[in-house]
Amino acid sequence: MSSMNGSAREGVAVQLEAAVLVGVRVRGSRMDYEDPLGELRSLAETAGARVVGELMQNREAPSGRTYLGKGKLEELVAMTKELGARVVIFDNELAPSQIQALEEELSVKVIDRSELILDIFANRATTREAQLQVEIAQLEYTAPRLRAMWSHLGQVTGGAPVGVGTRGPGEQQIEIDRRIVSRRLGALKRELGEVQVRKAREVAERRAEHFTVGIVGYTNAGKSTLFNALTRGGAFAANMLFATLMTRVERWNVGGANAVLLSDTVGFIRDLPHHLVASFRATLEDAIHAHVLLIVLDASDRQAQAQLTTVREVLDEIGADSQPRILLLNKVDRLREMRADELASLRTLDEWMAAEPGAIPVSAATGEGFDALRERVLALVTGGVRRRTLRIPLSSARLVDLVEKRCTVHSREYLDDSVEIVAEIGDRQIEQFLPLGEPFLVDGEDPRPKRGGWGGPKRRPPHLEDAGD
Repeated sequence: MSSMNGSAREGVAVQLEAAVLVGVRVRGSRMDYEDPLGELRSLAETAGARVVGELMQNREAPSGRTYLGKGKLEELVAMTKELGARVVIFDNELAPSQIQALEEELSVKVIDRSELILDIFANRATTREAQLQVEIAQLEYTAPRLRAMWSHLGQVTGGAPVGVGTRGPGEQQIEIDRRIVSRRLGALKRELGEVQVRKAREVAERRAEHFTVGIVGYTNAGKSTLFNALTRGGAFAANMLFATLMTRVERWNVGGANAVLLSDTVGFIRDLPHHLVASFRATLEDAIHAHVLLIVLDASDRQAQAQLTTVREVLDEIGADSQPRILLLNKVDRLREMRADELASLRTLDEWMAAEPGAIPVSAATGEGFDALRERVLALVTGGVRRRTLRIPLSSARLVDLVEKRCTVHSREYLDDSVEIVAEIGDRQIEQFLPLGEPFLVDGEDPRPKRGGWGGPKRRPPHLEDAGD
């Protein structure tokens, strides 16, 4: 067949283009068996494409040259022509040679799942950090595919005569392109490195000063809706994949005067390209360093279990594997409203609770389960709460005020230069008081680590050395 017109592949943007979706399900694939191209369809529509046709094939292994078998390829050629498609989108990741071979056969642009995701990210990136990450990911994906994507592979004549001390008769344009890509990548990574250092410092400072909670989950699980419901809002929430590409952070009051910093992060997705995860690791910095993670799961989605597996795998991959995780079974209101035939392919709420005993059923839309969620997070904020006796200098009015506001106080007794307060207080609350620099005792002991401050856990601070018991 004739080769594709060189102008047809000037980019990977698919906005407003008629698209045919193709999926090849091989052994070990995580595709939904009932709607194998459902997620790809959502991705394509999110990118702005108009899906006009779909084609599926089951194979033990993909065909080497065109990924599809010969018969299916002929079917795809006919379908593309009949439907007037301008782009064919594969749910699989294609090799550069496969893209080239398919475009020669089909005479239209061919992109794979990774390119489609990159296109969406490129259209949604708003912060400088996100824009840098997207461009780096695009170049890293494009670099090994230059030979398949570019048609100008002729020789470029050298600038000096052939002979000793010259570079030779010339070099292929492809090598010049690769050098340009390499230089651009280097410059982008240096700039991104500077941005990430600042971001990491900001996240570390927030974590040191506040208890931080990260909302994570599969894309379109309802994370931004939950974030807006728990805080004063501001996160973009829409029924589309990758609605959120930048992290937002707001205060969330979890009870009394106890507030945490809540962050909303980019959604995860099945088979997310590894280089994209690496490039966007900084976007997930808040999740990596959060004191606790809220995993939001759409319990009304048929692929909920597979999505939960994906989220946990990505969290482990990016290093967010040491903090507590709370699973939120979201959209339980929708689950209860479903018909019996719709529920046939879903886990019931009772089945979810049996499989995930620590999960909390919630509805970001109605507020159901929010009280239980606040109680769980508050318990983590305060730590091991028990009755303790605090002795605080009278000069530390700020600390006295915080204890009065944040703890349940049973009694207080004023001494000559201090106040003795008996209160219900947790380990984490005590840790939060330490950065204030105010001296105090807990059950007669200095709570600060031995290496800092007053010389050890059983020594009294200078202001309280002479205080009576």
